[in-house]
Formats: sequence, structure tokens, C-alpha cells
Amino acid sequence: WETCWFKVELSIPPAWAGREVHFVWESDGEGMVWRDAQPVQGLTKEGEKTSYILTSSLKETDPHSLTLYVELACNGLFGAGKGSMIAPPDPDRRFTLSKAELVVFNRDVYELLVDLEILLDMAQLLGEENQRSFQALYTANQMVNVCDVMDPSTFPAARDLAAAIFSQRNGESQHTIHAVGHCHIDSAWLWPYEETIRKCARSWVTVVRLMECNPELTFACSQLRLISVLWQAQQFEWVRSWYPGLYRQIQDFVAKGQFVPVGGTWVEMDGNLPSGESMVRQFLQGQRFFQEQFGRICSEFWLPDTFGYSAQLPQLMRGCGIRRFLTQKLSWNLVNTFPHHTFFWEGIDGSRVLTHFPPGDSYEMHGRVEEMLKTVKNNKDKGRVNHSALLFGFGDGGGGPTQKMLDRMKRMSDTDGLPRVQISTPDRLFSVLEKESSQLCTWVGELFLELHNGTYTTQAQIKKGNRECERILHDVEVLSTLAVARDCAFQYPASQLQRLWRLLLLNQFHDVLPGSCIQLVVEDALQYYAEIRRAGARLQEEAVQSLCRELLQPKAGSTESTLVLNTLPWERTEVISRTGPAGTETLALVTVPSMGYALVREPLLPPQPVAVRKQEDGSIAMENGVIAVCLDMMGHLTSLRLVDSERESVPDGCYANQFALFDDVPLYWDAWDVMDYHLETRKPVTTLLKPLEITLAGGLRGSASFSLQIGESSTLTQEIILDATCPYLRFLTQVEWKEAHKFLKVEFPVQVRSTNATYEIQFGHLQRPTHWNTSWDWARFEVWAHKWLDLSEHGFGVALLNDCKYGASAHGNVLSLSL
Repeated sequence: WETCWFKVELSIPPAWAGREVHFVWESDGEGMVWRDAQPVQGLTKEGEKTSYILTSSLKETDPHSLTLYVELACNGLFGAGKGSMIAPPDPDRRFTLSKAELVVFNRDVYELLVDLEILLDMAQLLGEENQRSFQALYTANQMVNVCDVMDPSTFPAARDLAAAIFSQRNGESQHTIHAVGHCHIDSAWLWPYEETIRKCARSWVTVVRLMECNPELTFACSQLRLISVLWQAQQFEWVRSWYPGLYRQIQDFVAKGQFVPVGGTWVEMDGNLPSGESMVRQFLQGQRFFQEQFGRICSEFWLPDTFGYSAQLPQLMRGCGIRRFLTQKLSWNLVNTFPHHTFFWEGIDGSRVLTHFPPGDSYEMHGRVEEMLKTVKNNKDKGRVNHSALLFGFGDGGGGPTQKMLDRMKRMSDTDGLPRVQISTPDRLFSVLEKESSQLCTWVGELFLELHNGTYTTQAQIKKGNRECERILHDVEVLSTLAVARDCAFQYPASQLQRLWRLLLLNQFHDVLPGSCIQLVVEDALQYYAEIRRAGARLQEEAVQSLCRELLQPKAGSTESTLVLNTLPWERTEVISRTGPAGTETLALVTVPSMGYALVREPLLPPQPVAVRKQEDGSIAMENGVIAVCLDMMGHLTSLRLVDSERESVPDGCYANQFALFDDVPLYWDAWDVMDYHLETRKPVTTLLKPLEITLAGGLRGSASFSLQIGESSTLTQEIILDATCPYLRFLTQVEWKEAHKFLKVEFPVQVRSTNATYEIQFGHLQRPTHWNTSWDWARFEVWAHKWLDLSEHGFGVALLNDCKYGASAHGNVLSLSL
């Protein structure tokens, strides 16, 4: 990720008067040309941008001698992987400058070659049954006959032949393609957050240069606000300070309607794992940014590249002023082909949004004939709508549109035999689709991606950090709000909270929270979580000090007490651990009202203390008057009963809390995928390092712990805890993980029969089948959930809760949590 700077001194020969002059630069590292202290052109060989136009026609008054600077990065468009794109970066990789030249560009030859390319593609792709393919072929043949490559005076006649074909118009019923310039830039993926700053500048300055030459070009940009959060810079001040000239140019083209901000969220976040509140904040911060910077909010939610879409998103979109949604990721489904490209998507509350998947199944088209024909042929909603989107430009690592892409599409704007192609905007496309929407179908529920199921579990520390920080920010806001309501002198920490929320939202980007990023990004993300924890703890302490100042000042002669706060909206009775006068940990049973506090002096006595007994066979039984459990020496849960009903939850002969190890060798996307065939490699964990022993003998809390060996060299230690009055059993699990290409799960077979299991999602829940009747069912062999999944029948059920996991499954009567 190092940067090299080259000083380039140019001297253009006077003999080149009237000619188009380019500075050509070829390197396998990404570059940027600077002129007069301003960035003027991005350079990337992989993105087909290897030249900077010095002049389109050299005049005597033009500078013939000038100095440029080229900033060259030691990474390509897709990072610096060793051996393959998704391999870890190679610290020893060398980057080479292979060409630096001053050249005359022959525009006539270039235009002739683009003409021929389009004609030959029409001849090859339209098919023998289409007379236009023969007309294109014979025209190309005539052009070759007319053209003498050594005599430029013959070029115009050849081009006239091509123009005659391109000027033959379509009928009124022809499909219209709305082409929108696009440049998907992952805010972190195969490169760290820092590198994205330069990727944005390279890509957008190139787009600005294209707009200067092509006033019709429109460019949809969904990541503008991304750079305003990097390194905690305030809003757009960051881009102002680093690239002030570029910033002003972008503002000008936004005002002209060419540079089109889309998206509606702070970053293009993961569509499954962020909490409901986090998703609301993504929209809140994104829409507020658009309102402040551009005077309007987004009407389109733009999320082309995340790994599935929660069924709660339509309601959240509608609540944030968005009625339109664009993505294409479900074209990656491994099992089932999604049946629509334009449809209404309905969420769990009945909210609907007009949804469009570009039928070309990509967000980085190159403006070729083949892509236009695929867009029409592939469209699943022919007859219902006659318009669709085509997003063109290099993406993922940046790059964006090129002049050649535009020149190809100009020739196809209205050419008989090809769909109409018009440079358009998202608003124009969706406005037309809304008028044509009366016959569209409706898809109800989640848009589940049948791929990348491993991203629910990859990078456990990132998953844990996200869940913890969401909880911390919730608690800080609750306590700070109560403090403001109680004491008008208390300053609500709005700016500090916004900074912390934006750090969390940044880490929810769709290659960071899923864990599908390089180690450098993981390290950055974990630092951001540490900062949220540290600053959040301080803000929480300040709010508590203001809210409970009198309570925290002990009065003379009063007995020692503990202040306990409840930030959840229901009354809770729980066993807590508190530090006694001698510094020792003591337990207390407390009841705290909803969103309130309790002063604990004399702890409550439980109606029935926890009883813990060790049996002759080494198993341990625990009971608290609500539930009774039995554990064997391996830590298996062999019995879980409700005391009142005597209803047994664990089937005869089965073990719950059974750890199982699976091989994890996907076809390609290692950090992303776990394939269905991993289920065939299940191996129960059976190597006991330390048998189950009682660690707390009962009273307010009973517990037992054990240790297992996992695989070749990993270990697992678990403490199983039952508290007084508590209707659930807790498992505190610590794993020292040293395995490669293995997948660890814990399984709970339960004595419940239901064809559907229920999973928590954002502000609600979702049911998914427990059987694999259809391909749509078995493609969900590994799914995501938030804090719980539940299997219930009439009058009885068992739920599996977690505080930091997302991957799960329920097949038959087995609830499984991916660790």
C-alpha cells in the first residue's frame, strides 16, 4: 500500500500542431495524474484507463512544455493478493511501470475500430435467423474493402457505411435500456479503509473528465458520504481538505444533474446482520447527509452487492422516504433462479417498494452488444414492463465508466435490431417503471441469497464487536435521554454519539461485518469497536452520574447498597454479581422496573434456591423450581424439563449442547461460503479434556464446567449456569480456535414438532421451514438470525438465544448455532 511519486516533464514537438496528444502510462499499480497541484486523471490498466488527454487539437497557444506528477500505488484495482484475487496481500509483491510515453492519438482509427466492433458483434450475436446480422456482416466486409489502412482519406467513406446501419431506426415496441454510469467502490475489502480514499479520488476525477467531454453522461454515486466518515472527518470536510478542487467540480456536476447521488444509507451495509436500530441509523445518517449536501433526500435505496436482504427492509425504506430499490446480487444464487427482475417487494408488515434487478445481472457492464442483448433476453418480466437498467463502468475496486463504453452505446442509441439504449438516471428509469407497474408481481418476505452463507459466522470477533457496540450505544442513549429529562443542565452528547454511530455504521459495510475482508481491515474494525466501547463506557458513566447523583452519594449511617439500572422496557428479576466491601464478588437477586433502577441493600430471597447434585454416574442435576436439567460428564444436556408441567424438552437417547465439527472447503469464496455438502462431514466432538465438575454449589446460582478438545489443536471450555427464578439455562463458552477449513457448531435436538422455525430479525421475526421439500427449502441449509431462534408447537416450545452469533439452522427437530 506504499505510494511512489513520479515527476514527469513533457515537451510536445511543434510538428504535432493540430493533433490529439495523450500522455500514456501503463503500470500494474493504480495511479493518479496531478497537474497544477490538482488531481486530473485516474490511471488503472485493469480499468482500461492508461492515458491522460493533454489536448484534443494542439494549438500554437497551448503549452508545449509542462510538468505532471503521477502518484502510483503499490496495489492493483483488486488489491495485492498472492496468486489469486481473494488471497491475502503479498507483502513482497513488486509493481512495475512498463510504459510512459507522449503519443499522438489517431481519433479516426479509434472511431473506425469501434464501428467495426459493434458491427461484428451484431453479425455474431443476432443470429442467422435475423437479417440484421447479415446486413451488419456485409457492411463490415464493405468497410474492409473500401478502407486502405495506409490512406486516411479512405476512412470517412468506410465510416459512412457504418453510420448508414446505425441510423436505421427501431420500431416503437422495442425494449428501452436505461444506461447509468456506475462505479461500485467497496469501502474496504481486499484493501484497507485508507486506500479507499484514493480509490474514490481516482474514480471520480476520471468521471468528471468524462462529463466535461460528454455532457449527456450520468453517473450514479452511492458512496459519496463514505469518505466523509473515514478517519472521523466531519461530514464532507475530509474531501474538501484532501481534494478541494475535485470536491468543487463534483458539486458543479451534481447541480447539473449529471453526478447523481443515490443510496439513502451511510454506507452500502450488510443487508442481514445489522440490528433494526442500526439499519434505521444507516438511513437516518445517509438521508440527513443528502439533505444537507444536496438539498434533497434519496428516493432510491441502492444496494447492489450485499449478501441477502432482510424482510424488514421494505418497512424501513418506506419509513425513511424511499419507495424504490435496486440490487442485482440475487443473480448469484447457486441453486434457484430468482423469478423476477422488476417486481414489488413486500416486507413483514405489508410495506411495499418497487424493486428492480438489472436483467444483465451485473453492476459493471461495458456497453457491449452482447450485454444489451442479454439484458433483453434475460428479462423475467417481459410483457409487464418494457424498460430496464444497465449499469456500466468498472467496479468493486473502483474505475468507473470509460470513453469507449460511451462511444459503443452512442452507436446503439436507436439502431434497428438492437434494444434502444439511452443514457438515463435512476429517477427516470423508476418513473417509467412506476407507470408500467400495474401488472407487476409481488414477492413477500426476505430476499435470501443462496450463496455466501459463511458470512454469518466468519470473523467471530467482528460479529461480537458489532452486537456489543449496538447494545452499548442503545444503553448510552437511553441513560442520556433520561438524564436530560431529569436535569436540564445535562448536555446530551449528540456529537459524540454521532461520531460513535458512524464508526459502527462504517464497520457494517458489506465486506467488513460479514468478515469477507483482509486482515488489515479486520484490525481497523476491531480498533473502531474498542473506541466505541471506551468512549461509550465514559458517556454511560457521565449519564449515570447525572441521573443518579443523589443515589450515588451514601448517607451517614446508611447500609452499603448497590445501584442497579435496567435499560430495557420490561421489569426484570435476575441474579447479578456485585463487588463486596472486601473486593470479593457476591451474588444478589434483584428486581428492577422497566427503564428504571433499584437500590439493592438486602438481596431478595428466591422462592426456591438452586439445587445442584452430583449423581453416582458423574452426571450433574440442577433445579430452580422453574426448570430442571441434567448434564452428563461430557457437558451434554440430557434432560431439560419445565417443573410445573413435567414436559421433557430433550428427546430420549439424544444429547443437546452437542458440539460438532464439519469440514469447510467451499468451491471458491473461502471466507464467504459454506457449501451444503459440509453437512455430510459432521463429526461430533468427543475428546474430553476435563470432565464436568460443579463450580457453584447452588443457592442463588448453580454452575458446572468442562473442557473439550476440538479437532487437532483447539480447545473449548464451557460453564453451564442456572440462576434462581430463571426460565433458561446459560452457556458461557470460550474457544481457543486454531483450526483451518473447519466449521464448529453446537446442536440442540428438542422434543418439538413443527414445519417452521421462527428466527428474530430486525424489529420482528421470520418463519423458515424445518424441512427440505423443495430446492428453495434446502438452499437455506444455513441461515441468519439475530438474538434467538425458536421451535414451537401449540402450547410448548424451546428457544436458543445468543449474545454474539448470527449463523443458525433448524432442520427437523434440531436447533443449531454456528460458532
